[in-house]
Amino acid sequence: MGDGAVDAQRRPRVPRRRERRVTPVKDIRRKVRRTQTIVPFGVGGIIDLRGESFVAADIRSWPANAERVQSPRLARKLGVEGFRSAPVVPSGKAAYATRIGPAYVRFPKWLFCPQCREMQLWRLDRELRDKQPTCGRCAGKPQLAPMRFIQVCRGGHMADVDWHRWAHSKSEGHAQRQCRVRRLRFVATPESSGLEALRVVCVVCRAERNLAGISQKNILKRTGLQCPGTHPWQAETDEADPCEETPQAVQRGASNVYFPITHSAIDIPAPAGLSNDDELIQKVIDDPLWPEFSSAVDSPVSAALRQIIAMHCDVPEEFVESLRRQHTSEVASMPSAADSDDDLSIAEWAAFSVPESVADSKTFSVRRTHLGISHDDPESIHELAASISAVVVADRVREVRALEGFSRYEPNSGDGDEEEGGRVVSVNTKGRARWLPAIETYGEGIFIAVDEERVSAWERSPSVRDWTRRIERNLDASFKADRLREKSGPELLPRFVMLHTLAHQFIRQLSYDSGYNAASLRERVYARSHAPGSKFPPQSGVFIYTSAGDAEGTLGGLVRQGKPPNLVETLIRLLETAQWCSQDPLCADSTGRSLANLNRAACHACTLLPETCCEVDNSLLDRTLLIGDGEVPGFFRSVVQAALQESAEVVDLP
Repeated sequence: MGDGAVDAQRRPRVPRRRERRVTPVKDIRRKVRRTQTIVPFGVGGIIDLRGESFVAADIRSWPANAERVQSPRLARKLGVEGFRSAPVVPSGKAAYATRIGPAYVRFPKWLFCPQCREMQLWRLDRELRDKQPTCGRCAGKPQLAPMRFIQVCRGGHMADVDWHRWAHSKSEGHAQRQCRVRRLRFVATPESSGLEALRVVCVVCRAERNLAGISQKNILKRTGLQCPGTHPWQAETDEADPCEETPQAVQRGASNVYFPITHSAIDIPAPAGLSNDDELIQKVIDDPLWPEFSSAVDSPVSAALRQIIAMHCDVPEEFVESLRRQHTSEVASMPSAADSDDDLSIAEWAAFSVPESVADSKTFSVRRTHLGISHDDPESIHELAASISAVVVADRVREVRALEGFSRYEPNSGDGDEEEGGRVVSVNTKGRARWLPAIETYGEGIFIAVDEERVSAWERSPSVRDWTRRIERNLDASFKADRLREKSGPELLPRFVMLHTLAHQFIRQLSYDSGYNAASLRERVYARSHAPGSKFPPQSGVFIYTSAGDAEGTLGGLVRQGKPPNLVETLIRLLETAQWCSQDPLCADSTGRSLANLNRAACHACTLLPETCCEVDNSLLDRTLLIGDGEVPGFFRSVVQAALQESAEVVDLP
């Protein structure tokens, strides 16, 4: 699997001769892009290719030559030794001679012929290299199609529906109840419509049942079907886990089949101006083996790790050991943070808000810029400049995205409580994952920080705090509460909702101005709260960026929009656009929208983005806190009012 397109490749056609016609040989190559091995076709995800359906197996199927991806900060957070990325398929003839990517297993295994409608339970020994499954009974050997429905459970398992049991679940006679021959047909009745027109029929005893009601909750349990406790890449007899969860029938392409759990981190270099000792310390801490060594007890294993780290970093072993003792004492005396995500957000916020504090590198190059305000500019632009404290353009950033696991049927709540969501399945279904699949991408972006004094004063407004508490009450009652708290912090601050909405409006406007479509842009919101007594600095900014798997990065469209006068025009336009929605007044007056009522004045027509853009699942959004209304003062209300007044003054009335 590599960075090639997700489609089949064919060899060149054989030229025709006059005497006879030669049929071209078709050689199918199934490829996915490297970035897609994380999302959406990561471990446990289903991919459709030219009428075939496959599921990605766990990391035990990954090749030994998987490329290592370095991200010490993210590895420390997730408690793993490191990350690996799928190797790239070589170009040319070598691509046809090797199979070097992660394994994708055919699923579902129940297939049917679109002509004779006979169903077949496909087996691994019938697979032929680069050949699609075909029907051997029909002329022309038509390609077999996968069944539309599968079964999943909240335990993360996925399997074929036992269609033999389903067809005989309404058996009337003794012969039908005792039938054990697995010869089925998937029949479509033209006289009916919907799922009632689709029937699974036993060829031997003529028992049958249509698919009406198959999506109902507990229908499989009432039929007598149970969860086998396996994943499609596992052998039922060898690796089945006892599972008491009720299986649910869902469509193969339904959105609740697969909920990937991903994490990302931006590569932050060492602070600028470090002494030689500081540089050596940073080098040791960034070593991939440091997390395991720093938490290990004195043993032969820790001694071996100390020796390897010292050799990698070219420092004495005593130096490495002294750092571990210092690290142990600091951890023991350090107050507990709200959660482990603090380490990532704090370092990134410091690097962007004070770009002079870090040295430029091949993976991180940022520079401070400005809005380009002059005395002759309108009042709205001066109001905007007073609200923004820093503008930084990132000419080059490196991001690492890792896949930790997945859940099915219901997204995991984030706290491990299975009563509040589906169970998280690790990317290694047989044991603890010592490494995670990941990709590294390179790109560019724009960072904007709002004035801390202004946003703090705005947050102290009683109407603003009361408005945010209403959203927080819905958050506390949501099954996604713990997962969203990882981004917002222990308390939902008004600045988080406001800046998150600003990031969405920023992306929507940049999709018109920068040359990138909205789905290729991503957000990082720095507005989280911290535990009481924490020494972490306050955050109030957003970083909008794009990245690609190519090491050359992207094309510079965002950096261009981050320079004057483009950025001012973009920000003014997005604030003006945020005032209106085609669904107003329903959208503007909403007291709860989307899943779990976690949004207010935000809908698909005005604020929501593709899922790949947002880091909190299109939740906690409200245009009211951004631009204000009659009850709540928006943070940028003065900018909007000044812009409206300027527009009214230039209108020529008859």
